Amino acid sequence: MSRKLLRVSLLAAGLMLAAQSQAAVTYGENLEGFDYPWPLHHFDFQSQQQELRMGYMDVKPEKPNGRVAVLMHGKNFCGATWEGTIKALTDAGFRVIAPDQIGFCTSSKPDYYQYSFQQLADNTHHLLEKLGVKKAIVIGHSTGGMLATRYALMYPQQTEKLVMVNPIGLEDWKAKGAPYRTVDQWYERELKTSAEGIKAYEQKTYYMGNWKPEYDKWVDMLAGLNAGPGHKKVAWNSALIYDMIFTQPVWYEFKDLKVPTTLFIGTGDTTAIGSDIASPEVKKQLGNYQVLGKQVAKMIPNARLVEFQGMGHAPQMEDPQMFHQRLLDDLGSKP
Repeated sequence: MSRKLLRVSLLAAGLMLAAQSQAAVTYGENLEGFDYPWPLHHFDFQSQQQELRMGYMDVKPEKPNGRVAVLMHGKNFCGATWEGTIKALTDAGFRVIAPDQIGFCTSSKPDYYQYSFQQLADNTHHLLEKLGVKKAIVIGHSTGGMLATRYALMYPQQTEKLVMVNPIGLEDWKAKGAPYRTVDQWYERELKTSAEGIKAYEQKTYYMGNWKPEYDKWVDMLAGLNAGPGHKKVAWNSALIYDMIFTQPVWYEFKDLKVPTTLFIGTGDTTAIGSDIASPEVKKQLGNYQVLGKQVAKMIPNARLVEFQGMGHAPQMEDPQMFHQRLLDDLGSKP
């Protein structure tokens, strides 16, 4: 065998072993076995005639500035993926609360649940009441941006400021012609979730084709949750949540926001629910964050737009130092 062919064979074998190792990692139905960066607490409550549990982190700074930030994760994220942002905010004096929403990560995966952004906002509001938080900066990324918007619309008096980081929902995909999937179709799709698929999607959409070793644990987190003993429950709740995202746009209500708002936008992002099955003509109209960020900033009264040119769906992870500097500047705090 030639040296060149040997090198290619060894590389292929190494990649295969790495993929198999990654796929072999599994976690419990509520992400048992995955280490969170700070102590995980639980909020037990009743909702829709059942007992539910929300996992959350409540991280207090050494030198408090008296302000609280609530971090709302995205669809393919968890409270833990805010790790770098939590550290940056607590170092600057903020108390940070990072919940996992029902249906996600360390929280309950109900057999039945009427998912709505209003319901998730209400759940979060009850958690903050329990923790004695009367007013907070609400920071939402991706799907968390839609939830944060709904929270600010429902509880403007309790929202000091709204910050959205590459939120989805800057357009109404169905109104633009993206095809509808039934919950059953979403379920079948989610049952096929794999580590390889997660990494390929994230590399393309979140990180603009680039990859860093520190991203691997977030692939492990999602793949391990989906491949674990809660496989079917995780997929079912994911399907219900996708239906909520697609059918409950907040786009029409951006104009009604009454709180100070900042949009952080990686302009290279192309995230759009339904674009993967849309016709080429429709797909061209979806997920253009270079345009969408500017359009929505004009819709929201007195909104501020901060753009990260050429960056993807997760600028807080793609370039943490730059993102956190901009975030702290926006919040009026020094790092």
